[in-house]
Amino acid sequence: MPSSSGQDHLTKLLNSVGRPDSESVNELLPMVYDELRQIAHRELRNERSGHTLNTTALVHEAYLKLIQNPPKGDWEGRKHFFMIAARAMRQVLVNYARSRNSQKRGSGDEPIALEDGYYLSQEKANELIDLDDALSRLEKLDERLSSVVECRYFGGYGIDETADILGISPATVKRDWTSARAWLFSQIKK
Repeated sequence: MPSSSGQDHLTKLLNSVGRPDSESVNELLPMVYDELRQIAHRELRNERSGHTLNTTALVHEAYLKLIQNPPKGDWEGRKHFFMIAARAMRQVLVNYARSRNSQKRGSGDEPIALEDGYYLSQEKANELIDLDDALSRLEKLDERLSSVVECRYFGGYGIDETADILGISPATVKRDWTSARAWLFSQIKK
């Protein structure tokens, strides 16, 4: 875990990214790259065998999304950054799945590539879109439940990491994770 001064430095870098003449983007990437790759790798473990995803491409797409579209207001530190990173990875994957669907409606035979090495089957594209739609509905009902799913599923964080990021107890994460999965399952299976 980085020191408090390291976290303060990261937060200052994050908050200076959008300023003119800021060099913080160049300094920021090396500080967060390894952890972003770990998030991407954990997310990509969910891919079916036979389908590959280049973690580097996913990290770069998500990082660009984070830098080009920072949250309203200031970053609240490292935890906030990595929670938003999980959301950015979700958006990259879902946007790719939607693109996949618009290009290859119904055939499912030819996967298309995002950058080099990312292949997504029609089945997986449909699953991601269905999950994203259901998760968006859940967010309107209970934002915390939605955040737990983003951290656990798209960020690949464990119970304790999710609790730390969201500032809630591990027991609450477990309850929310169970409730959110049940609700999402009922929505997706309709």
